[in-house]
Amino acid sequence: MVTVASRPGNPGVDTTDAAARRLEGTPARDIRSYHMPTIVVDVMPKAELLDPQGKAVSGAFARLGVSDFSAVRIGKRFELTVEGEVTDEVLAEAQRIADEILSNAVIEDVVGIEVVE
Repeated sequence: MVTVASRPGNPGVDTTDAAARRLEGTPARDIRSYHMPTIVVDVMPKAELLDPQGKAVSGAFARLGVSDFSAVRIGKRFELTVEGEVTDEVLAEAQRIADEILSNAVIEDVVGIEVVE
């Protein structure tokens, strides 16, 4: 599954603060200013397998009195920054590396690939 979304702005960031001023002129600041597209890959453990991290978080919810959630599953999120345009070929390459490199097909599923511009 591949979807396209827009990256929401961050109106709560005050660019006059000292940290933002330190970033001006740095490569990190320059990259953000170009709004390079990002491909987000989400990987989750297979549904039929136990998720010990999710069980631990679920147990913590119970100990803290949080009862609105019945289960927790923990996965991985990868953000791949694309230089240039996101073409069908780039998406196919993202799918290939998601299946072959970013996930372990024995225990995990690639559940989403999303383009964030």
